[in-house]
Amino acid sequence: MIDISKIRTQFPILSTEVYSRPLVYLDNAATTQKPRCVVEAEREQYYTANANVHRGVHYLSQQATDLLEQARSRVASFINAPSPQEIIFTRGTTEAINLVASSYGQLLREGDEVIVSEMEHHSNIVPWQLLRDRCGVQLRVIPFGDDGTLDLDAYEALFGDRTRLVSITHVSNVLGTVNPVEDMIRLAHGHGVPVLVDAAQSVPHMSVDVQKLDCDFLAFSGHKVYGPTGIGVLYGRRSLLEQMPPWQGGGEMISTVSFDRTTFEDIPYKFEAGTPNYVGAHALAVALDYVEEIGLDNIADYERQLTLYAIERLSAVPDLRIFGNAAERGAVISFLVGNIHHLDMGTLLDRLGLAVRTGHHCAQPIMTHFGVEGMIRASFSFYNTEAEIDTLAEGIQRVRKMF
Repeated sequence: MIDISKIRTQFPILSTEVYSRPLVYLDNAATTQKPRCVVEAEREQYYTANANVHRGVHYLSQQATDLLEQARSRVASFINAPSPQEIIFTRGTTEAINLVASSYGQLLREGDEVIVSEMEHHSNIVPWQLLRDRCGVQLRVIPFGDDGTLDLDAYEALFGDRTRLVSITHVSNVLGTVNPVEDMIRLAHGHGVPVLVDAAQSVPHMSVDVQKLDCDFLAFSGHKVYGPTGIGVLYGRRSLLEQMPPWQGGGEMISTVSFDRTTFEDIPYKFEAGTPNYVGAHALAVALDYVEEIGLDNIADYERQLTLYAIERLSAVPDLRIFGNAAERGAVISFLVGNIHHLDMGTLLDRLGLAVRTGHHCAQPIMTHFGVEGMIRASFSFYNTEAEIDTLAEGIQRVRKMF
């Protein structure tokens, strides 16, 4: 059971006033707010354990190194990775996917194919297009229906002799659809094809077990799971990571360097060139501790009920259209109201203290599918309340009457 009153006191920003109104923060799919323990963990490390990791024999360096490697182990435990060595720290989901496209992509050849879906975030489209432009890899796209669910028959038909990778989102950041990635991975593996899962929108909201999913890569961002910005995670299956060449060169990722040749460190270090964000990694581990203390099952149950309540309240607004109605959905609702431009609606809601997202949400193919320029998106967290949903519905009604 979630104690919302207690939880909200742990997020000082939620007591902020916006234009003399209480803040109602409903942009959690973009970034989540940070509990006090995460902010204090960052501050404390800078005050007491600030030194470059892995490179010093002095006390502070050893202390910082220990905190970084403890964070790696904590992440591995959180997603049930077989080994901490399969955890690579990145700046976020975007960099994690780019790492795979740049590194695993070097193993691909002209005419090889990568399968993505029509509902992907740009971060899971553009890196593969860049790879296509470099070496001639082709993109195959899984379509989705107007209900926001992927066409799994079309997905199966996309596999061929040149299919080399599937890269799919676990939860759509626009439609909220929870894709059946476990089934999709099983089908891909039946064709001998590895799978990358973009878990940016799933890891904060439900239990994600990489061994249960049997995925080959999985990426997520710290700032979407109540951790700091500038830190993210790539999980990779050891056998694949060991085949992949480094994607960046520099310090830390080397074993030996001469002007004749360089040899590289073992995983995960060969993918972590330069000084890592060891402070962010430590604060991410604290955020994961915080989430697990609340309980991922508790979070999932609460957010499911909150989302159903929001759908009920918003559906009662005349002329409001919700995009996507998959049976399995995350805590995201995207909508438009009549002919009101999404930017106008978002701007006026902001004046009422309501923080929602407007635009294409870095998913323009979804906008093209529905023939719209953009949408308004409300996305929820376990610190949101039904009273805030009521405020959103009332705000939309008020704005609607202005047009």
